[in-house]
Amino acid sequence: MNTKRYYVSVQAGTILEDKGSAAYELEIDATEDDVLLLQNLFNQMQYADHHSFWRVHVPAVPYHIDEENDQYDDVIRQVYAFLFEKGTAETKHHIHTMHLNDGASLGTEHDH
Repeated sequence: MNTKRYYVSVQAGTILEDKGSAAYELEIDATEDDVLLLQNLFNQMQYADHHSFWRVHVPAVPYHIDEENDQYDDVIRQVYAFLFEKGTAETKHHIHTMHLNDGASLGTEHDH
């Protein structure tokens, strides 16, 4: 399947074909199937974010032992791993500088 350049905003959860149509943070080269997968990840991220919003109103549960926050964190790692895999050199560099984790799931090794 052919790849095409897409412009992605993780913050907005958007995947754009036209560079000038809205703000974006990252560029990827992806197939239509890849775009569907990424959109699904964005949907999961939105779902997890919504559920963690309601949990925040229960102050007795710390962030680090909260299933909803764990779910969101897991999805955001999947999003960035996907973007790293499909990203342009500049996108890969940007994600690398974010130090999201040990780098193993992003397909690169980091020395911290």
